[in-house]
Amino acid sequence: MATTEECRAALDKLSDSMRSAEGDVRSAAELDRSVSCHITDLDVTFAGRMADGRIDVRETLEGPPREKAEIRLAMTGDDLVALVGGELNFAKAWGSGRVKLEAGLRDLFRLRKLL
Repeated sequence: MATTEECRAALDKLSDSMRSAEGDVRSAAELDRSVSCHITDLDVTFAGRMADGRIDVRETLEGPPREKAEIRLAMTGDDLVALVGGELNFAKAWGSGRVKLEAGLRDLFRLRKLL
């Protein structure tokens, strides 16, 4: 089972990848939205903001998100690490329910370029 520190490192790695992206992926990464990522098996939520092509994690909270972020993710720590490491396909994980993504319809269309 992935640790809180490994999950945070995975989010930092994802943020770095977004920052260096180009083209359509870069434009999708430049959304300015509140974001939360609930790690279900650890019952920890990373909350922050996606802006300027990065994810800025501002808080690590115990339990589910306290406020409804504009972009909400939920998954196990192992799935987060596997997604960021390229070992788990996002579309398949989302389709099977292993990963949950909630956002407005317009944001979902832009985010699909990232994922």
